[in-house]
Amino acid sequence: MVSMKNISDICGVSIATVSKALNNQNDIGEETKERIRQVAKELGYFPNSSARALKTKRTYNLGVLFVDEAQSGLTHDYFANVLNSFKRVAEDKGYDITFISTGKDGEMRMSYLERCRYRGFDGVVIACVDFNNPEVEELVKSDIPLVTIDHSFYGRAAVISDNVTGMRELLTYVVGQGHKRIAYIHGADSAVTKNRLSSFFKTAEELGITVPDEYIKEAAYRSTRAAGEATKELLALKTPPTCILYPDDFSCFGGMNIIKEKGLRIPEDISVAGYDGLRIGRHIEPKLTTLRQDTEAIGAEAAKKLIDLIEKPKTTIIEQIVIGGEVYEGRTVLKL
Repeated sequence: MVSMKNISDICGVSIATVSKALNNQNDIGEETKERIRQVAKELGYFPNSSARALKTKRTYNLGVLFVDEAQSGLTHDYFANVLNSFKRVAEDKGYDITFISTGKDGEMRMSYLERCRYRGFDGVVIACVDFNNPEVEELVKSDIPLVTIDHSFYGRAAVISDNVTGMRELLTYVVGQGHKRIAYIHGADSAVTKNRLSSFFKTAEELGITVPDEYIKEAAYRSTRAAGEATKELLALKTPPTCILYPDDFSCFGGMNIIKEKGLRIPEDISVAGYDGLRIGRHIEPKLTTLRQDTEAIGAEAAKKLIDLIEKPKTTIIEQIVIGGEVYEGRTVLKL
């Protein structure tokens, strides 16, 4: 078995220098560092993770708590993109990531916190969960370094998409296209939904737009069926809207299907707009008008903040980082 001593003998340096090179420390020259790494690679040396953990008091492993109620898992485009960005930054900084479960069949069941302790995670990122779940609350209240995504919880660090500004900009764009009869199918109750809904009503009021109660419908996020049913109800109104906003792009596709089934054209007969900015929306006809969220920045900021909490706990500020988005105009909102 190859050891650091073998590498130090070949390179003519101390074991401490080998350790510094393999841990990318800055107090040795780049040429020496590269030489040591090359020899280690040629010899097939891999550091012992258990020994490293004993020495550094870290496992360099981050837990990811991701429980999607719709059971769409990593096919959930928005969170999949966020977590992909999170993973890339974490790996660049030398960390692995592991999804948190409560145990397989036959295993002793553990709570989320117990599983995190068992795995020895250095920190945890939480995305897309029921924050009213007592097990989630227990984990958030623990002393484990932690960052939440799209939810601010018990004074923990959080990275949040700017849903208030996003909805304001999307609705302002639609009104700017000449629409005054605008319906909104919003998602199920959550902090994200509340912020978007409040922003929708506030912006409508500021722009002088009246929104009848029957123009507001609820449909679960990413449910094409529920969004389709809500769309049917809106189209059946005596005075239907000229534009419908949806809780997310995926739901919007469900609404678009119903509109087409009714023999109506988008946007000539009725306009639609989604929310999220999924790539697929730019590859359909007509291209979907939507609020594009910056999933790359959300994931990257979450990883940076979590690693700072782990590596620099005394100087890292616990804060809420808000990431803005932008309106992608597409071609599904007709200019009246």
